[in-house]
Amino acid sequence: MRQPRIAVILDENTSTGGTRYEAAKGYFRGVRDAGGLPFGIPYLPEVVNSVLNEFDGLVSVGGRFAYPDDWYIAGEVSKAPPSERFDVERAIVEGYLERDKPVLGICAGMQMLACLNGCRLSCDLRLSFPAADEHDKRDHLHAVEIVPESRLARIIGKHRIRVNTFHREAIAQLSPAVVVSARADDGIVEAIEVASSSFAIGLQWHQELFADTVHPGNAVFRGLVEAARL
Repeated sequence: MRQPRIAVILDENTSTGGTRYEAAKGYFRGVRDAGGLPFGIPYLPEVVNSVLNEFDGLVSVGGRFAYPDDWYIAGEVSKAPPSERFDVERAIVEGYLERDKPVLGICAGMQMLACLNGCRLSCDLRLSFPAADEHDKRDHLHAVEIVPESRLARIIGKHRIRVNTFHREAIAQLSPAVVVSARADDGIVEAIEVASSSFAIGLQWHQELFADTVHPGNAVFRGLVEAARL
């Protein structure tokens, strides 16, 4: 059986000048262990058509870079640096959604999926949601409640799991095009699905960091690869 080819948008070192591509190995191991063949994708406009036409699925990874001002709720703008990643990734994600090819968005990748479908972000969730827990806390785990009957629930097979948390931004306004499939106990959106797509799932947590462990969330990589076989 042919192994699906999965494009993995690379991250970069925005905190030290954006001079290098970076990507956690867990993205590639997660796809590989699920039966796919992962390939890192640079921020070159010339590669967009090849990624759209020659790959079967997409992982949009985490990262720290600015989104347009109008992707945020009124009065807020991104505190992150700009990146050439944005235009390339946007073109690829939009192309995959138009072709109904499977997309898995993680952290920033989830926010890209959300905003391309009408949602809006808060640049600092603690300002917008004062009662929220701390979500930008390395080496911390918290529970998420997965919505029954959601695609994510069917893939993972559980309604409550523990995940990591490394995000300062969060979805603050939802659109009808997006379905929430998981929330933290404080109400922060932790996973979404694009209602019109066969497989377009976003996770706010970093599932790739669990790739070398036995964790129920790793099933999303299998779900992506299985969708890419269709």
